[in-house]
Amino acid sequence: MTTRAFFEHRGFAISYTDSSPGDKERDVVLLLHGFPDEAMMWRPQINALHEAGYRVVAPDTLGCGHSEMAPSVRDYHAKRIASDHIALLDHLGIDKAHVVGHDWGAVIAWFVAGHWPKRVSSLAVMSVGHPTAYGRAGWSQKVKGWYTLFFQLGPLSDWLLRGRGRFSLRRIFGSHPNMEEVMQRLSIKGRMQAAVRIYRANVVSVLLQKQPKPTAPTLGIFSEDDAFTTEEQMQDSANWVTGAWRYERLAGGHWTPIEQPDTVNRLLLEHIRSAK
Repeated sequence: MTTRAFFEHRGFAISYTDSSPGDKERDVVLLLHGFPDEAMMWRPQINALHEAGYRVVAPDTLGCGHSEMAPSVRDYHAKRIASDHIALLDHLGIDKAHVVGHDWGAVIAWFVAGHWPKRVSSLAVMSVGHPTAYGRAGWSQKVKGWYTLFFQLGPLSDWLLRGRGRFSLRRIFGSHPNMEEVMQRLSIKGRMQAAVRIYRANVVSVLLQKQPKPTAPTLGIFSEDDAFTTEEQMQDSANWVTGAWRYERLAGGHWTPIEQPDTVNRLLLEHIRSAK
């Protein structure tokens, strides 16, 4: 039974779910969600990994899900959010974890593995490759990621995202399989603005600066119909790891953990088991 709890870091209450609270015998898998999701997007992975014998911890990123909303954009910098997840492992007395991320969760996972390599047993990323590979990707990636610049418009983009027009979240991310749930969650006062702040805090400092190369065995998963990222940036991530690299190309769109849970679960279990 997955349990929800909170801990405090940087003065903010961070929510997380834990499939085996206090269990020190199981290896740990840390699941990191992206935008516009929350920890429970990983429900199929939590169940499968737990049944396979792993303790699964899935936090709500600062400003998302049940976690507290921070007032300043700088609070959402990728390295600070990555430090929240390291602090969570410390809070739970966990030395190392297999780290898995999707979308912005993949970016944060790259940061965790790159800046805290001794805390990571293996790394698995979906949709978004190494931040340096993403930042250096060609024009096609810039076109697909146009909305990252739109999100920089502050109150104007916040207002448009809540509507139903061309620049609404419903239209930009209309392929999300749970869009009604997303809109309901982000309709709570301040939640849309808080969720978008990760783009505003990182579009320059993360994507235009070199980031460390992870040493952990790394699995990159890309979906051929992804509307937001190109295959180039994921494939080029092979040049930004020093550990073993495995690449898997799937059919389907961006929301792989939700839309293809059985395939994702199989790949994650293969990867995690091979890292022992």
